[in-house]
Amino acid sequence: MCSHPGSNPRPDNVMKPIWIVDDDQSIRFVLEKALLREQLPSRSFTNARDVLNALTDDDKPPQVLVSDIRMPGGSGLDLLDKVKAKFPGLPVIIMTAYSDLDSAVSAFQGGAFEYLPKPFDIPKAVELIRRAVAESQREEVNEVQVVETPEMLGQAPAMQDVFRAIGRLSQSNVTVMITGESGSGKELVARALHKHSPRAKGPFVAINTAAIPKDLLESELFGHERGAFTGAQTMRRGRFEQADGGTLFLDEIGDMPFDLQTRLLRVLSDGHFYRVGGHSAVKTNVRVIAATHQNLEQRVKDGVFREDLYHRLNVIRLRLPALRERLEDIPMLTRHFLLMSARQLGVEPKRISDTALQWLGKFAFPGNVRQLENICHWLTVMAPAQVIEAKDLPPEVAVSESEVEASKVPLAPVDNAQAALHSIAIHAQAADVMPVTDLASATTASVTAAACLAWEQGLTADAAALLATERTDVWDVLTARFETCLIQAALAATKGRRIEAAQKLGIGRNTITRKIQELGLEDKGA
Repeated sequence: MCSHPGSNPRPDNVMKPIWIVDDDQSIRFVLEKALLREQLPSRSFTNARDVLNALTDDDKPPQVLVSDIRMPGGSGLDLLDKVKAKFPGLPVIIMTAYSDLDSAVSAFQGGAFEYLPKPFDIPKAVELIRRAVAESQREEVNEVQVVETPEMLGQAPAMQDVFRAIGRLSQSNVTVMITGESGSGKELVARALHKHSPRAKGPFVAINTAAIPKDLLESELFGHERGAFTGAQTMRRGRFEQADGGTLFLDEIGDMPFDLQTRLLRVLSDGHFYRVGGHSAVKTNVRVIAATHQNLEQRVKDGVFREDLYHRLNVIRLRLPALRERLEDIPMLTRHFLLMSARQLGVEPKRISDTALQWLGKFAFPGNVRQLENICHWLTVMAPAQVIEAKDLPPEVAVSESEVEASKVPLAPVDNAQAALHSIAIHAQAADVMPVTDLASATTASVTAAACLAWEQGLTADAAALLATERTDVWDVLTARFETCLIQAALAATKGRRIEAAQKLGIGRNTITRKIQELGLEDKGA
């Protein structure tokens, strides 16, 4: 249907600088050097006026703004107000003296990300700035404009019906429900509906309600006030606020918890909601597009989905066909994905023979378009020649056991630690758990899909060998090996920075420190 290469707000992969604003040269110098050691670009200013002029000249905000409160030529709080008015998603850190708590309170009320008391501890300051960078990048991904969305492709009659429906809805703000199997491209249809709507200049914000834990989903949707719960150190805008004036895409809406369905119904009814821990109503103007692979009518009958919410969402329904229903699109999509994969990996695009395309046409594609895209990634790095033949296709596409054997390609040696993260990323994408960016940035150039497969096969073989013995510690042995690979890969990717490695792995700083000690990685230079 549509191409789906990894979304990246900045194709050149160069992070925007952190801007430092302080009239004290020593403060600027210390922060510049600390950020340089962490390979974080920075730019310094001595006053608020120069910052505003730079924003006017470039019209491009920094990644994060770190500003003192008291400076000649305008206060940091005034600068905060002006910056937030133009770039509401930009994290601003306000530096202040310990005795200046009133100003810190004013900073939070003005929407500051956090305040940094002077004199500050350099590692803590860098860690705070890194948190702000992560928040800034999250906002960029969530609010990426549709002009960066890949084209939708499809010549099959079923897809032409979808295109016609998008055309009919192009001047409408009506709520749309998109149904279809996982991997069929529902989000790309939602983006197309937004792109061709009166809200095209507004943000497009997507959230997968099934991928976020129930305890966090309410905060993700509606935001939270500072102090609303443990860990809520700053006020945070939810997806409804981020999508104001644009479109909010609620993917896998059928999995939304029942109690949150009530809150969603209220927002759809009058456009008002409360942040978690908040007491003032927030108004938003959002078009909602929902999607699900489930039978919502049956879920209503089962009592797990509100009937009134179902009718509120199901104003216009678009059914997206499975790939097996549009087999005539496979050649076009395959060539497109091979081209996209080659661009991401920086290699020459491969061609595919008619015979190989016929084999692909016989496959059921339970993972739909996403599975075809993954196969094209695999072929780009695994096929031995520039022309892909039937024997080069991956085993899951093979029709018989002999054809499976014929399609196997010799595997190269692999660095297990690097391959571990990459293999997990690929399988997470196939399972629709989390988005995975392009293969080129997911790991080093030497690690390919073949390496991932080799690592996985090696682990499976070791498990079988250990289980055939009398040992009773197989779980502990293999778990230790798995955790060692993950931690080593994360530390290699972050050049040994444990806090950043823990963030990438989704674990706490104390956890990674304890694991390094338990696994004996201190002795190995971790």
